[in-house]
Amino acid sequence: MSIASGPLIQVAWVTDDIDATERLLTEQFGVAAWTRIPDVRFGPEDTTLRGEPVDLTLHVSLGYSGELQLELIQPLTGESIYTEFLAAHGPGLHHVCFAVDDLEAACAAAVDAGVPVLMRGSMMGGEIEFAYIDSSVVDDGSAGGAPYVELARIGPQMQAFYDAVRAG
Repeated sequence: MSIASGPLIQVAWVTDDIDATERLLTEQFGVAAWTRIPDVRFGPEDTTLRGEPVDLTLHVSLGYSGELQLELIQPLTGESIYTEFLAAHGPGLHHVCFAVDDLEAACAAAVDAGVPVLMRGSMMGGEIEFAYIDSSVVDDGSAGGAPYVELARIGPQMQAFYDAVRAG
């Protein structure tokens, strides 16, 4: 069983300066507009890092290049794979995201394939559920780090929001 059979829906960068990254990606990739979502909180009741509850806050910005969503993430507080990435690599390309119909099944398939699930969470009462898996596991089982793969189940309300952002 494959881990994800849904489409690639997003490419994401982690940054320590979301304003500068918006400008850079607008210039480099022609993103016409960004939708900024400040101070997004993921609480410990809905979010885990390596199985342990975490509490984090981020700025998020969304834009589109054709049908592909570009996401910018600026961590503000709390530990996450975003803060780990910045500490290890600095700002840059962080993950690609595949849509899945069943996040639980996708995570189980990842674990069965020996691919660690690093971070999981949900928001809007489960309207979106996500998990980050380590995309760099090699044959000996060691993990190399980023970039990551995000698996996401997107509910109808969140999809309507994304569609509105894409439409401008």
